Amino acid sequence: MALEWLLSAVVIAIATPLFGHFETVRPTWVRILRWLAYLGVTGLLGATVGRPWTLVWVIGLPTVGGVFHLAWCLRHGINPITAEPRDRYEQLRARSGQLGVRQ
Repeated sequence: MALEWLLSAVVIAIATPLFGHFETVRPTWVRILRWLAYLGVTGLLGATVGRPWTLVWVIGLPTVGGVFHLAWCLRHGINPITAEPRDRYEQLRARSGQLGVRQ
C-alpha cells in the first residue's frame, strides 16, 4: 500500500501550492478537512478493496476534478490556469455560494 500513499502525498504536494492561492476565502480548517477526507478514503479503499481500486481513486479523482474544472472555466469564460478575469471568477464563485455570499 506504499504506492498509494506515495501517490496521494504527491497529489497533495503538487495540488496545494498550485491551487491554494485560489482558496482565499475558504477557511483553513475546511481545506485541511478535505485533504484528510481524501486520505481517509485512500486508506479505507486500500484496506478493503485493494490496490487497483485505490489507484483508481488516487489518480481518478484529481483527473475527474481537473476535467470538470477545465470545462467549467471554459464554459464561463475564465482562464482555467490563472482564473482571469479575476472579478468574473469571484462573481461566479459568489453566485454558486462558494464565497459565503448568497445573492
